[in-house]
Amino acid sequence: MREFLSDAEITSFTSDPNPMKRAQKQMLTPKAKRFYKVVSVGKADTGFQILLDGKPVRTPAKTVLDFATAKAAELVAAEFDAQEHEINPALMPVTRLANTAIDGVSTEIDAVRAEVLRFAGNDMLCYRAEGPDALVMRQAQMWDPYLDWLREAHGARLYLTEGVMHLEQPKDAIERIGIALAKVTDPIEMAVLHTFTTLTGSAVLALAIIEGKASAQEAWTAAHLEEDWTIEQWGPDGEAEARRAFRWIDMDAAERLLKAIQ
Repeated sequence: MREFLSDAEITSFTSDPNPMKRAQKQMLTPKAKRFYKVVSVGKADTGFQILLDGKPVRTPAKTVLDFATAKAAELVAAEFDAQEHEINPALMPVTRLANTAIDGVSTEIDAVRAEVLRFAGNDMLCYRAEGPDALVMRQAQMWDPYLDWLREAHGARLYLTEGVMHLEQPKDAIERIGIALAKVTDPIEMAVLHTFTTLTGSAVLALAIIEGKASAQEAWTAAHLEEDWTIEQWGPDGEAEARRAFRWIDMDAAERLLKAIQ
């Protein structure tokens, strides 16, 4: 089938040291015309593949895009089928995430895991407002249960602080979170975990979603607590709302892909 990137384009994109960003850059390419008529899912020795007129879809780095479950393949197939005249990656969030997992995460999963762990050392849930009291109380009510869960489920106790000055977290707590993250060995699940982490600013929230403690929507609400508070006080910001809606598309896609591979 027709490739999304030429060999020269792929080579130019492989210099970024961050595997997630490197894979994402590979998808920044001019839109291709829809060249296929029939989209289907087929069973192969390596799993379930997305077929365009009977030919398997490949990632930007030319690896066959396949999944361990038919449900995951069907999500991507639906995105390809929804394309009309052009193939627009911006409208294919699950496909983009799957490409990132296969091209960027599969060979460097330890590096991606380490990046998630760095978020844990500076987790958003640990930085509390100094006031007003109503905001402080709302943070405690919404955020403390996740930190309590982390301590009970993984033995990791994180410290809290007021303001934005960096707080050094206990080495033992970070090590225990690292042990929890080490259980994530599937590249797609790791890509999903990384997506949750970067979109919420919290490795704790991301881990909570992966382990079934929270839904993506619940974690999303927790992550935007302060933004919602500001909106309540001063009214909405159109540009901020648009950015948030755009980012939610990736959050929702990550959760749908996670459920599909489980």
